[in-house]
Amino acid sequence: MSDSNTILIVEDNDFVRMQIVSFLSDAGFETIEAVEGGAALDLVLAHKHINLAIVDVRMEPMGGFEFIKALRGRDMDLPVILATGDETPDLLEQSQKWGVSAVLIKPVEKDRLIKTVTRTLEYLKRGSG
Repeated sequence: MSDSNTILIVEDNDFVRMQIVSFLSDAGFETIEAVEGGAALDLVLAHKHINLAIVDVRMEPMGGFEFIKALRGRDMDLPVILATGDETPDLLEQSQKWGVSAVLIKPVEKDRLIKTVTRTLEYLKRGSG
C-alpha cells in the first residue's frame, strides 16, 4: 500500500492493539499506535499523513468519543472506525452524531477489519477526487 494509507490505532489493551496492527500490517497498511485519545490527538496533530483512525470507545483518560469530539472541534474530518466491545443502545446514535464511518464489535475479525478499512479509504478517495 502507499503511504496515503496510514492508519492510527487507538486502543488501551495491548493484545487487541497488537492484533489489529498485525492484521493491518499483513494487508500492507502502515500503522501508528496510541494507547488513549489524548496521545492519539497529539499524533494526529503532528502527523498530517494519517488517513484513518481505528479507535476503542472505553479508554482512560480520554476515550474514543472524547477523541472524536476533539477532532471535530478542530474541524478535522479524519475518518474514524470504532472498535468496541460496548453494545449499548446509544452507541450507534452517538456514532452517527459524531460522523463515525463504521463500528466493529470486538473481538475484531481480520477479514471484516480489512474490508471495512478498504471500503472507508476507497470512499474517501472517491469523495476527494
